[in-house]
Amino acid sequence: MNITQNRIDELNLELTLEITKDDYSDRRKKRLNAQKRTAEIKGFRKGMVPMGLIERIYGQSALVDSVNDVISESLNNFIKENNLKVIGEPLPAEDQPKTDWENGNDFTFKFDVATAPEVNLELSKDDEVPYYEIEVTDQAKKEMKDNLLKQYGSLEDGEAAGEEDFIIADFEQGETKVEGTYVALRSVSDAVRPTFIGLKKDAVLDVNVNEAFTDETDRAAMLKVKKEELAGLDPMFKMTVRNVKTFVPAPLTQETFDKIFGEGAVKDEAGFDAKIEERLKAEYVQESEFRFSKDLKDYLVNKANIALPEKFLKRWIYVVNEGKFSMEDIEKEFDLFLADYRWQMVRGNLMEKYGVKVEQADLLASAKAFAAYQFAMYGINNVPEEQLESYAQTILSQEKESRRVLEQVEDQKTVAAVRNVITLKNTAISVEKFRELK
Repeated sequence: MNITQNRIDELNLELTLEITKDDYSDRRKKRLNAQKRTAEIKGFRKGMVPMGLIERIYGQSALVDSVNDVISESLNNFIKENNLKVIGEPLPAEDQPKTDWENGNDFTFKFDVATAPEVNLELSKDDEVPYYEIEVTDQAKKEMKDNLLKQYGSLEDGEAAGEEDFIIADFEQGETKVEGTYVALRSVSDAVRPTFIGLKKDAVLDVNVNEAFTDETDRAAMLKVKKEELAGLDPMFKMTVRNVKTFVPAPLTQETFDKIFGEGAVKDEAGFDAKIEERLKAEYVQESEFRFSKDLKDYLVNKANIALPEKFLKRWIYVVNEGKFSMEDIEKEFDLFLADYRWQMVRGNLMEKYGVKVEQADLLASAKAFAAYQFAMYGINNVPEEQLESYAQTILSQEKESRRVLEQVEDQKTVAAVRNVITLKNTAISVEKFRELK
C-alpha cells in the first residue's frame, strides 16, 4: 500500500493510493468465508456451499468492499498521521478512470482533499463595532398604547363602515342567497374598497365578487361554495348590508389594565404608560442585541479573511446530498453557505481562545426560553415550570433541534466573550432609521 501526495495549492491536495492484492486479499478471504457460513443456496445445506460457487457469486462484491475498506482506513490514517484539518471529506478525483474490478488485481485511486486554513484573530479595544441604542419616542409609545387598547377592545355596532371595520351582508343572485356573511373591509381589493367605505345598514350595492375578493379561497368561503365551482358562477351579486361592526378600543379601566398586564400590576393610566415604555425599551434592546450580534459576526469574519476551497466545497455539497440539489441550486445559495461556514470556523477559534464552554444547563435554559416564546406566540403566558422543562427536554431529544439550540448557545456565549474584549461604539438612533439599516 502506497500513498503519494501532490499539493495543488495552499488549500487543495491530491492523494494517490496504490493498492496491491496483498493489501486486500485477507479481507476479501474473510468476507467470502463469512458468506460461505451464511449462504443459503438451493441444493446445498447451509454452510456447505462449495467455495468455488461462493467465489463466482460473491467474489466481485467481496473485492469491492475489501478494497473500499482499505481505501477508507488508509485515508483516515494518512489524515491523522499528517495532522490534516480536512474540510468535508475526501472526494474521488474528477479524472479518476473507471475501475476494472473484473480483471484487475492492483488498483490506483486518486482523491481530492481540501484542508482548512489557520484562523488567526487577535482582538483588542482597538476593534470597534457599532451598538445601536434605539430611542423611545412619544409617537412609538402612543402607537403601542393605541394598538394594545384596540387588541383588547370589542366589536360593536357602528354607523358607517371604515377601512378597519366589518360589514355583515347578504349576497343575492336570482334564487341564490347567502345570508349573514362577515366581510372585513381590509380583505376587499384596493380597486373596490373605496365603494365599501361609508356603507351603512340597509345599503344595497351591486358587487362583482371576482373583482372585490381576489383571493379564491376567501371568496369560496364567503359564498359558501367549493373553490372549483367559482369559475362557473356569474360574478355579479346584489349585496345588502345588514349591519356594520367596528372595533372599539378598550377603556382605560382597572379591568383593562388587569387583562393586559396581569391583576394589580397597573393601577392607573400613568402606570399604563410606564409599562408601555418598559415594554418598548425591552423590545428595542432585543432588536439592538440582535443587530449587534449580526454586525459583530460580519466584522469578525471580514477581519479573519478566511480563504476557502470553493470549487471543492461545491462538489462536496453536491456529493454529500446525493444529487438532491443541482449545481445551479448550490450556486444560488453558495454565498450564504460560505458566510455560515466561515463564521463556524471563526467561532471555533474564538471559543478555544477565550475558553468558551457550553454546559447542559446552558442548552436547557435556551430550549426553555424557546419553549416559552412558542407558548407566548399562541397567547399562553405564565406556563408552569415543569411543563416548560418537559417541552425543552423534548426539543433537546430531537437531533436537528438540539443542534440548532447548541449553535445558538455557542453563538451567544462567543459574542458575550468577544464583547468584553472589543469596543462598542454606542450610537443613538430612531427606530425608523434603525429598521432601514441593511
